[in-house]
Amino acid sequence: MTTTTQQELFRFLEDRFACAQACTECARACALRASLVDPDGTEEQELLRRKAIMCAEVCDATCRVLSEENHLDEAGIRVQLEWCRSVCLECAHVLEHHSGTDQAVKACRDCAQACSDFMATLA
Repeated sequence: MTTTTQQELFRFLEDRFACAQACTECARACALRASLVDPDGTEEQELLRRKAIMCAEVCDATCRVLSEENHLDEAGIRVQLEWCRSVCLECAHVLEHHSGTDQAVKACRDCAQACSDFMATLA
């Protein structure tokens, strides 16, 4: 294995780990945010809660895909990453208009960026 190939492999693994870590943080922040929303609240609060739960679930699934030995090929991983990125950006957009959501919004945006960065390392 050449040095360049080893460096590329290390970068790939670092980016994969950073993305999985960002997904985990986003899932935690969104799950926490969803638990703080009154389930008997307004329709807008229900939308906020559903978006946060969906984002947490997608991030959790993406983290599992990136962390476990699985049989997804590169195309499958790319689809999962794009789905996660899209959901995170949508969730951040919905959450940013509400008070007390700064941590979740940042986690969503960080996760979306990590997904984009990792996708860029894929051939």
